[in-house]
Amino acid sequence: MKVPVSPLAPAQFPTMPAMTGVSFAAHACGIRYADRDDLLLMVLPAGTTAAGVFTRSKCPSAPVDWCRQALEDGKHRARAVLVNAGNANAFTGAAGMESVERTVKKAAEVIGCDPSHVFVSSTGTIGEDLPDERITKNLETVFAKAMTEGEAGRDWKRAAAAIMTTDTFPKGATRTAEIDGVTVTLNGIAKGSGMIAPDMATMLSYVVTDAAIGPDALTAVLRKATDKTFNCITVDSDTSTSDTLMLFATGSAGNKPVKDADDKRLKGFKAALEDLLRDLSHQVVRDGEGASKFVEIRVTGADGNKAAKRVGLSIANSPLVKTAIAGEDANWGRIVAAIGKAGEKADRDKLAISVGGVTIAAKGRAVEGYDEAPVAAHMKGTDILIEVDLNIGKGKATVWTCDLTHGYIDINGSYRS
Repeated sequence: MKVPVSPLAPAQFPTMPAMTGVSFAAHACGIRYADRDDLLLMVLPAGTTAAGVFTRSKCPSAPVDWCRQALEDGKHRARAVLVNAGNANAFTGAAGMESVERTVKKAAEVIGCDPSHVFVSSTGTIGEDLPDERITKNLETVFAKAMTEGEAGRDWKRAAAAIMTTDTFPKGATRTAEIDGVTVTLNGIAKGSGMIAPDMATMLSYVVTDAAIGPDALTAVLRKATDKTFNCITVDSDTSTSDTLMLFATGSAGNKPVKDADDKRLKGFKAALEDLLRDLSHQVVRDGEGASKFVEIRVTGADGNKAAKRVGLSIANSPLVKTAIAGEDANWGRIVAAIGKAGEKADRDKLAISVGGVTIAAKGRAVEGYDEAPVAAHMKGTDILIEVDLNIGKGKATVWTCDLTHGYIDINGSYRS
């Protein structure tokens, strides 16, 4: 079914600078979709370091298994990323890994690199064998496009569009930072719309920086930034079998290599990476299937930060809360119920709930005489703020979600048809 662009989409795709030695091409292979790009090949310069975080699902896709092992076997080096849309190559048994191996072997031959330096991802329908011959027969053409198209071979928007499934807009972000006085750039793309819940990535995303950073440091900073961003979003509480987030550092900026994650020279880079991942993760939520409102939930006064996050996610994942938001109803009773079921320490008579900056419930009951007008006006907007103060400790956390509309049912009810 044709789905309109999310009303929460950014006004435009950002202008993202080219990076020395990084090129890519998108191609229509007909894996599932007709008349659109469904394959992305990204080529990275020799010496690029790699880090990744992946789904914690106990039923991961074959590409996820490959990437985990390739990081170890290839000593966290990368030369290529290959992503297809339309077929997840998940729950496909031994045939799934054989498909990955054939694809990787061909890509490595075309590029001229070790197979362990090729990272693959697949997104789309689960349980269907991947027609990998549609990929392999096109790889020489796709590689040639990446190498010869000049600026067109560094079209980040087209790259982001090629990996979309139920997404309604391509997602990209760019940032800069300084290491030893050298300006470094970070570019990232992502896809995600449904099956979004925090669990080590929650979508497909690829970030490339021209900074020189060793694999241990790169892995550490990626994991920390992920926990504060992609692991704080949820659309529907469902974690995908294919969730992958990878960060590549080419070293072409020319800074002195950083090998330790605690090196003070990484301070600006860490902030830029976290900001970029937050931007991408918010775009995923804003493209939540059927979403009409972006929701930020701030929890304070909890019995620790982890407890605050669990409370926040309990609220964010509540169908009753999400449908109330869709209906523009500040139903604080549903928020209380979500807090109570979170399994964390809470005191009904101490907590306070605010919507749009107005406290509407406190000390076990509604705030008498609160002004409903600004709350009602806030609920009619597209960006909703819910604040919960448990008033029992110092723990705090922020999570992001979207509302739940009939559009979610429409999209998922017809996904395979």
